[in-house]
Amino acid sequence: MIKVESIHKRFHDQKVLKGVSLNVEAGQVVCLIGPSGSGKSTLLRCINGLETHDAGTITVDGNAVDARSKHIHELRMQVGMVFQRFNLWPHRTALENVCEGPVFVKKEDRVQAREKARHLLDKVGLGHRMDAYPSELSGGQQQRVAIARALAMEPKAILFDEPTSALDPELVGEVLSVMRQLAYDGMTMIVVTHEMSFAREVADRVCFLYDGTICEEGAADLLERPQHPRTRDFLRRVLTSSDAPST
Repeated sequence: MIKVESIHKRFHDQKVLKGVSLNVEAGQVVCLIGPSGSGKSTLLRCINGLETHDAGTITVDGNAVDARSKHIHELRMQVGMVFQRFNLWPHRTALENVCEGPVFVKKEDRVQAREKARHLLDKVGLGHRMDAYPSELSGGQQQRVAIARALAMEPKAILFDEPTSALDPELVGEVLSVMRQLAYDGMTMIVVTHEMSFAREVADRVCFLYDGTICEEGAADLLERPQHPRTRDFLRRVLTSSDAPST
């Protein structure tokens, strides 16, 4: 579904990605973990075409990702993205936020798009708040609207860029619950996260990024038995002592 081969990316004189390669099969959940500044978010943005990579290749379902291509908007319809900060239209209701893409980008019938939006808001547990504006919703509710908005485009995969990092701790669970259900439904997902319990539960594969490279990757049990010293050090810092990996 998603194939990343030897991707390099720099911002001015700073090398952010240094030859990253990653394959994601249809229906897989891959979690990217690592310290801030390791290149996780940049990798997602390159996959979605929001950033132009300097070298290497990215394909989604066999189609090359080129941020400068006139077809990049078609590719972005296949790969949804959920950001840290929700990015909802403040002057649109939850229902209208979910409808915008299908109506204005995919040119869907407005009545059908609204019906689909209602169904998706029900799916994320917000059918009762469809007429609320973002300012009237909690952070967790706003992020669930953002997930419904991504689903409305009927993507083949969804990229999540630390979707719970801007939330108060008590609101994290409601967003992760929706993401778990998407994983169980077979949605292809790449998730940048610091929620190790979520990664342990749903990830088919975990990749640890450090300084622009993937230092270590493996099944979710990597979180319990990391081999690379930098992975062990990172997990010691983010896990509680009772969850810390063996050495």
